[in-house]
Amino acid sequence: QVQLVESGGGLVQPGGSLRLSCAATGFTLDGYTIAWFRQAPGKEREGVACISGVVGNIYVEEFVEGRFTISRDNAKNTVYLHLNSLKPEDTAVYYCAADPFVPIEDYGDWRDYKYRGQGTQVTVSS
Repeated sequence: QVQLVESGGGLVQPGGSLRLSCAATGFTLDGYTIAWFRQAPGKEREGVACISGVVGNIYVEEFVEGRFTISRDNAKNTVYLHLNSLKPEDTAVYYCAADPFVPIEDYGDWRDYKYRGQGTQVTVSS
């Protein structure tokens, strides 16, 4: 079965850290552009970070730059989103998506992705 599965979310205090995982089954992530999105209650889904397929170029949105990073482990067929210095406004459902053709410079439309995960909840609260 072809799918993306996110994990690693949870409840964390402000200033804490989490590592979200996006694991693929049924296909190989190598060569795919992988993006992380998030959607907070009452808000639209927004792109957070992206890593390109072959070269591994990285883009992180300015509003999380310096706190979030993205990485991939092709051996584990998994992409990670590292969340540091978390703030209450980072509370959202985080989703990953994969596509072989989306360019990193135009990564931000969730609908463009061939495979999309179901999300993992991140709650930042004291």
